Amino acid sequence: MLKDPPCLLPRYGKKSRPNTLLNKLYRLALPLGLPLGMLSTAMTAKADELEITLPNLNVAEYHAPYVAAWLADERGKRVVDIAVWYDTDMANNEGEKWLKDLRMWWRRSGRSASMPIDGVSGATRRPGTSTIALDGRFNDVAAGDYFIWVEAARELGGRETLKIPVSLPVKQTVNTRAEGQHELSSITLHMEPAQ
Repeated sequence: MLKDPPCLLPRYGKKSRPNTLLNKLYRLALPLGLPLGMLSTAMTAKADELEITLPNLNVAEYHAPYVAAWLADERGKRVVDIAVWYDTDMANNEGEKWLKDLRMWWRRSGRSASMPIDGVSGATRRPGTSTIALDGRFNDVAAGDYFIWVEAARELGGRETLKIPVSLPVKQTVNTRAEGQHELSSITLHMEPAQ
């Protein structure tokens, strides 16, 4: 076994090494004699996922936006909640009070939802890209044409919604992106047909 297996990513400082899953897999593969090509293929395979990118805004007082993502039918009726990000740390669940600022989601799902929703709700995110795994999320959804909606609302800021069309079940690879104007930079949907 190698005493100090090489790091796949550049070192940061003399002795530091990024603690990444890829480096851990690499260290495991070397002593086992596994081909590194197997690791790179596994690490680059795309899963069913929704990426939400929040912009880095240059404002005096920034508050992370509340964000909701859901699957809706062609008439706009909510079928499945995908994510709801809000301030979960406020005392007495005070953060739930502001969920109604996500107006579109609130009318379709929020007012009847009991928060928190297991596997759906979570804390707000800072600027950058967040990825939501969709594997198996739509297994019980009837075949048809749908939209994935994403809505963002920010205190002392604006509100924005984006949508991406999707046909279920997925029969061919889906790579669709919608660009936002102010509260959402973009949303990107990656889906593969079931095997």
